[in-house]
Amino acid sequence: MDSETRVAVISIIVENPDAVSEVNRILHEGSSFIIGRMGIPYRARKINIISIVLDAPQPVISGISGKLGTIDGVSVKTAYSNI
Repeated sequence: MDSETRVAVISIIVENPDAVSEVNRILHEGSSFIIGRMGIPYRARKINIISIVLDAPQPVISGISGKLGTIDGVSVKTAYSNI
């Protein structure tokens, strides 16, 4: 990637099992920018925790994060690298 992109981590907590397919659909749309993904099913609490690392233009990162944030039962936070 180049200097017009940013490295970011999107942290996702899925509390609604019905939301998983929508989360995966949105992540698939941005898959060309995803450089890593880790998913942890926390069965004791019946939630899924997902971390996505991207190298993408700012509008793409914001778009993915924003779409995920509109899903009922999904919490999203994004952290950006300073480089």
